[in-house]
Amino acid sequence: MPETSPPETGTSKTVTACILVIGNEILSGRTKDANIQYLATELNQLGIRVMECRVIPDIEATIVATVNEVRARFDYVFTTGGIGPTHDDITADCIAKAFGVGISEHPEAIARMTRHYGDTALFTPARRRMARVPHGGTLVDNPVSVAPGFQMENVFTFAGIPSVAQGMFQSMKHRLVGGDPVLARTVRTNLPEGIIAEPLGALQSRYADIDIGSYPAFRNGKPSVSLVLRGTDDARLEVAAAELIQTIKGMNGEAEEFVT
Repeated sequence: MPETSPPETGTSKTVTACILVIGNEILSGRTKDANIQYLATELNQLGIRVMECRVIPDIEATIVATVNEVRARFDYVFTTGGIGPTHDDITADCIAKAFGVGISEHPEAIARMTRHYGDTALFTPARRRMARVPHGGTLVDNPVSVAPGFQMENVFTFAGIPSVAQGMFQSMKHRLVGGDPVLARTVRTNLPEGIIAEPLGALQSRYADIDIGSYPAFRNGKPSVSLVLRGTDDARLEVAAAELIQTIKGMNGEAEEFVT
């Protein structure tokens, strides 16, 4: 069974998350996802590490199986997309099926949407679909367009529209309990990856507790590599970054550090 409550505070446990982006429009290329970057950045600041991001289609069997897989593997799961008013918005039904519960209109969701639309023709049957929540679900406020998201145990379901997903996340992030915040230092050099690969690998072996990534680019038309060191111990990061800079300069390269 998946974890049903956040990890205890005051521990050094690594807290993990998975982001599921649900929607054929993302897979077709018609819509560009903007939620992964936002959620990953916000979660990292809370000490929650996004370990996987998946984009999956509006297919019931795929959504149900994927939700059940990742909610058992990660401390938190965040889904975006598929809780709107149209026929292809099936995420809420799939979450209910994944948890083996029914789904129906949530009284508080109906009340909020009635206050927003009024008891008029504007509150259409299609819009009422957005008030349907799996049984046992807890509402996630939507400060942008009212229709709520919801939480089922460690799974949080948001709308796909970026501004709405962001509003939903901000309204519920106080429910999350993170681990040690992930810190980062970046060392930028003019040496190409092919030259620094071997000493960089040796550095990684000596600092197995730090994630070291290499990201090549061009700056002012010249090759540039950003070497990003990530970990939870700032003192340890400082020592590793200093050693990296010394190594690069010993190879007659340029190196400058940024704390990110």
